[in-house]
Amino acid sequence: MKTITGYLKPYIPRMILGLFVKVLGTFMDLGLPWVLAHIVNEVIPLKDYRILARWGVIMLLLAAGARIFNVVANRMASKVGHDTIIQIRHDLFARIQLLSGTDLDRFSIASLISRMTTDTYNIHGTIGRIQRLGVRAPIILFGGIIITFTMEPRLTMILLICMPIIAIGIILISRKGIPMYAALQKKVDSMVRVVRENVTGVRVIKALSKNEYERTRFEQVNQDVCSQDFRAGRTMGAMNPMMNMVLNSALTVMIVVGAYRINDGYTQVGTVMAFLQYFTMILNAVMSFNRLFIDISKTSASSARVREVLNTPFDQPRMDIPAVETPYHIEFRDVTFNYHPHKPYEDVPDCLSHISFSLKKGETLGIIGSTGAGKTTVINLLMRFYDLESGQILIDGRDVRSFELPELRSRFGVVFQNDILFADTVANNIAFSRDITPVEIRQAAEDAQALGFIEQMPKDFDSQVDAKGANLSGGQKQRLLIARSLAGKPEILILDDSSSALDYKTDADLRQALRSHYAGTTEIIIAQRISSIYHCDHILVLEDGACVGYGKHEDLMESCAIYREIHESQMQIE
Repeated sequence: MKTITGYLKPYIPRMILGLFVKVLGTFMDLGLPWVLAHIVNEVIPLKDYRILARWGVIMLLLAAGARIFNVVANRMASKVGHDTIIQIRHDLFARIQLLSGTDLDRFSIASLISRMTTDTYNIHGTIGRIQRLGVRAPIILFGGIIITFTMEPRLTMILLICMPIIAIGIILISRKGIPMYAALQKKVDSMVRVVRENVTGVRVIKALSKNEYERTRFEQVNQDVCSQDFRAGRTMGAMNPMMNMVLNSALTVMIVVGAYRINDGYTQVGTVMAFLQYFTMILNAVMSFNRLFIDISKTSASSARVREVLNTPFDQPRMDIPAVETPYHIEFRDVTFNYHPHKPYEDVPDCLSHISFSLKKGETLGIIGSTGAGKTTVINLLMRFYDLESGQILIDGRDVRSFELPELRSRFGVVFQNDILFADTVANNIAFSRDITPVEIRQAAEDAQALGFIEQMPKDFDSQVDAKGANLSGGQKQRLLIARSLAGKPEILILDDSSSALDYKTDADLRQALRSHYAGTTEIIIAQRISSIYHCDHILVLEDGACVGYGKHEDLMESCAIYREIHESQMQIE
C-alpha cells in the first residue's frame, strides 16, 4: 500500500476536508436512534404535539443532513480516487516505456497490460472505499458502542463479547485468503496473454481453422481464473457468514434480555428500540470493515505488482566509460550476449558470440543468416534495448551505455521486423509526432517508393490508415514504414527485413534512392535475400550467433560456404 499513500500526499488537504464532512454526516446518523429513544421515552408520554413536532423536525434535519453530507463526502472521495489513479497510470505507462528489453521479457507484455488495467482498477476502487468506509465504519462502530453503553450497559456487554470472536475469525481467514489474490492476478496475466495472442493472430487462426482449438485454450485459462477467483472469494467470503452468525446470535440474546428488562421495569421501550437500531448500524459497520478488509487485501497484491514496475530502475548512462579515438562510426568489439544471462544449463548457446565489425560513416552493412542466427539481436544491442554481457559497442568512439537513451536513439531511423502502423493518417504515420515538414514527409515517401500508391489513395497523405495497416498490402505497409525511418534524416538507418514484401524492381529503386539521397547515412540492412545486400560495403554472415563470414559479396562467394549456399539456392529459385 506504500504506492497508494505516496500518490495520495498531494490530495491530503482535499481528503481532510472530505473526511471532516464525512464525520459530520456520520455523527448525524448516530444521533438519529438517540433522538428516537428520547421521543418514545420522554416526548410521547407528555402528549404535547408542539414538542413532538419540534423533535420530529430535529430528526428530519438530522436525516437530511446525514444524507447530504455523506453524498458530498463520497463525491469528494471519488474525485481523489479519480485524480490519484490518473497519476498512477500515467507514471506506470511512462515507466513501462522506459523498461529495458530484459525487464519487458521478465514482466511479459500480458502482465504489464493487466497491471495497467486490472491492478489499477483495484487500487482506484479501494482509494474511494477507504475514504468512505474507512471513516464511517470506525465512527459507527466505536461511537455506537459508547452511546449504547451509556444507554444500556448490560446489553452492550453482550455486543462486546462478540468482538474478540469476530477478530480471531478475521485473522485466521485472511491469513489463508490474502495470498490467493496475488495468485489470482497471475492467472489474469495468463488470460490476458492468451487473449492478446488470439487478437493479434486472428487471421492465422482462421486460416488454419484453429478456432475450436483456441476456444478450448481460452476456456482452460478462463476456467483457471474463475477457479482461483472462486477459491479466494470462498475463503474470504467465509467472514460474512461467520460474523452474521455471531452477531445475529448476539442480537437474539439482546432481544430476549431486553424484553425481560422492560417487563421488570429496568429499561424503557424507546431505549431498546434505539439499541436495536444501533446494533443494526454496528452490524453494518462490521460488515463494512469486512468488505474494506477484502478490498485492501486485493489492493495490496495489486499495489505490490504496480510498485514492482514503478521501482524497476531504467537504464542510466554509464559516465564511467570513457570515449576512445576511432575512425569508425560504428564498432562491435568482441560482443557476446545471451537473452538469459543466468542460464540454468551450461550448454545453452549464446545468442551472439564474439562478434566484431566496424563501419565508417556512410558505409553499409548487410547481415544475413538463418532464422535465429542473431541478426535482430545485433540491432537490439546497438540501440541498447538490451545490455551486452561482454565486449563493447561504440558509436563515434562512445560506448552506447554512456549515452542518454533519447540522445542515442535519436540518431537512428529504424524499421523493425514486426513494425506497426497506427490508426492515423498517412502523413502522421510517417511524421510520428516529430517536427517534420510536409515537404520532408513527401520526400521520404518518394525515396521509400511509397509516393505512387499514396497519391492514388482518396485523400493523398491525409488518407486514413487502419490499425496495424489493415487496409494496406504488405508491400505498402513496408514502404510506409521505410518512409517513417527516412523522414527524420537519420544518422544511422536500420532496415530489419523491411523489403521482404517488395518486388525486385521496387527493392532496386529503393536501394538507388538510398545511395543517391542518404550517402552520408550509415546503413545496416538485415535481409533474407542476397539481392538486397550484395551491394553493401560489408556483409556479416551469422550462424547460431557466431560470425561465419565477413567481407564483400565477391569475397564471401569464395570464402564462405554458407553464404555461397544461400546464393546458389536463391539463384535456383529465381
